[in-house]
Amino acid sequence: ILIILNISIEVVRVYHKFSNFYGGNNMKKTLSIVLALLITSIFSPAFANSIKWSMPGDSLTLDPHAQNEGPTHMVSRQVYEGLVTPGISMEILPQLAESWETTADDTWVFNIRKGVKFHDGSSLTASDIAFSINRAKTAPSDMVDLIKSIKSATAIDDHTVEVKTDGPNPILLNQLTQIFVMSEAWAKANNCEVSYNWDAGETSYCASNANGTGPFKITFREQDVRTVFEKNNDWWGDDSTFNVDKIELLPISNDATRVAALLSGEIDYTNVVPVQDIERIKSSSGHGVKMTPQNRTIFFGMDQGSAELNSSNIKGKNPFADKRVRLAMYHALDMDAIKDKVMRGQSVPAGIITAPGVNGHTAERDQRMPYDPEMSKKLLADAGYPDGFSVTLDCPNDRYINDEAICVAAIGMFAKIGVDVTLDAKTKSQHFSEVKEGDANGMTSDMYMLGWGVPTFDSHYVYSYLFDSAGSWNKVNFSNARVDELVASMGVETDLDKRNAMIAEAWDITQDDVTYLPLHHQVVNQASKSNVDVPIRMNNEPLFRF
Repeated sequence: ILIILNISIEVVRVYHKFSNFYGGNNMKKTLSIVLALLITSIFSPAFANSIKWSMPGDSLTLDPHAQNEGPTHMVSRQVYEGLVTPGISMEILPQLAESWETTADDTWVFNIRKGVKFHDGSSLTASDIAFSINRAKTAPSDMVDLIKSIKSATAIDDHTVEVKTDGPNPILLNQLTQIFVMSEAWAKANNCEVSYNWDAGETSYCASNANGTGPFKITFREQDVRTVFEKNNDWWGDDSTFNVDKIELLPISNDATRVAALLSGEIDYTNVVPVQDIERIKSSSGHGVKMTPQNRTIFFGMDQGSAELNSSNIKGKNPFADKRVRLAMYHALDMDAIKDKVMRGQSVPAGIITAPGVNGHTAERDQRMPYDPEMSKKLLADAGYPDGFSVTLDCPNDRYINDEAICVAAIGMFAKIGVDVTLDAKTKSQHFSEVKEGDANGMTSDMYMLGWGVPTFDSHYVYSYLFDSAGSWNKVNFSNARVDELVASMGVETDLDKRNAMIAEAWDITQDDVTYLPLHHQVVNQASKSNVDVPIRMNNEPLFRF
C-alpha cells in the first residue's frame, strides 16, 4: 500500500511538472514512460525489502578473529555465528550449539546443530567449531585474551565438540558469544588457517571475503565504501523474524552528511546519531529515533610505564609515572560541562571504566571525583611540574560519539592547569593500529582515547585486556603483581562470593592507582525511516535477523 501510494504521489508530481512544459501527445508519452518504469519497479527484484545502513566507520576486517572491535563485530554477526549468541536483551541463547553440559570442572561438551550449511553450500561439522575456537585462541588473533582459559577444542564426532579449560571457567559461555565459526576447509583452501596481524598492516583473503552460516551473506565488498549483504535462503534459522532481503552498508564518517543522507532518503538507518541532530531527526514525520544506555565507557589512557614520554618536553623521566600527575589530569576534567556542551546531555559521567550492568560495577565506584583545577595545579607542583608539561593526545575522529570534539574540549581543560596537549586525531583504523603497535617509526602513544564495551558483562573481560600485565590492550603499561594474581584467580573461581570479592579488590587497586581517566558512559541513539524497525540493543549492535 505504501509503495502504491508513493507511486501515485510521484505520478501526480511528474504530471504537474511536465504539464508546464509539454502539451498533448508529448505529455501523454512522457507520463506513459514514467508509469511503465514505476510499474515495472513494483515487480523488479530491485524493489525487494532492502535497508541502507550507515555508521561513521566500516568494519576493519571480515576476518572474524583479527580485530576485537565493535563495528567489526557488527558486520561479522550478520554473516557468522557462534556456539551461543547474545539476544536482543543480551541474554545468552543457543545458536550453532543446541545444548551443552559440563562433564568435569574443566570440560564442556557442546551438541552441534544438524543441517547447518555455510554460504558456499558445505555442511557445518564439529570439526569447523573446534578449528575456529583454536584459530581464535592462537596469535595473532585479537581474541586471545578473551578465551585464554581454553586449553583445547576437539571434535568428538561430527556433531559433538569438547572444550577443555585451564581449570573451571564460570563465564565461558559469555566469552564464546564473541567467537565466530568459520569453515575449516574454506579457510585452509584460501590460506587463512590462522588469523593475520591486522595491527602490523598485514592482510589476507579472509580479510575481504566471508563464508559463514548466518542469515545474510556478503555478495559485494569495497572497504570503507560499500558492503552488500543478501539474505541467505538456506539459513537454518527462523527467517519469519525478519523481512529484509538485502542490506547495504554505506559508511559515512561526516556526521552532517550522514544525517542529511538519512533525511533525504539516501540511507534508511544509522546506529550512530550525532547528538546535536537528535531533535532535528525527531521533528521529521518520516523518521524516528530510539535511545538506550550503552554498554560502553570512554576513557583516556596515559603511559605510566615508559621511562620517558615520546611527545613531551620533559626528558629523562615520565610525568605520568607519578600518580599525582594522573590525579591532576583527572581533577582537570569537567565532565558535566562536556556532557552539557559537547554531548547535549547524551552521556553519563563515569568514575569507573566499565558500564552499569557489568559485574563489578557499582554506583559508588561510578561516582566521579570532583572537578577541581586548583587541586590539579597543586598536585602538579607537588610532583615537580609547577609549570606543567607538554604531551600529545591521540584521538579517533570516526569511532565514538563526538570523539574528536571530546578531545578538543579536554585539551582546553588541561590547558587551564598548565598541561599543553597537542591533538592528533585520525580515522579509527589508523588510531587503533598506532595505539596498539606504534606508528610507522615505532613510536607508541603517550596518551590516547579508547572506548570499551564488555560483551561478557563481567569485569574479568576489562582486566584481561586493559589491566593484566600481558593484556593486549594494556598500552598504559600498568603492572601490578596482585592484580595479575586476581585476574588469574577470578578466571577460574566458581564461588560467586569469593569471585566478586576478587573483582572488588582489583577495582580498589586500579581505581586508587588512577590507571585510566574515565570520561563517560555512552548512550545509544539510532535513527531510521519510520517504516524501518531494527531493535535497539545496549551494545549498539544491530541484529537485522530481527
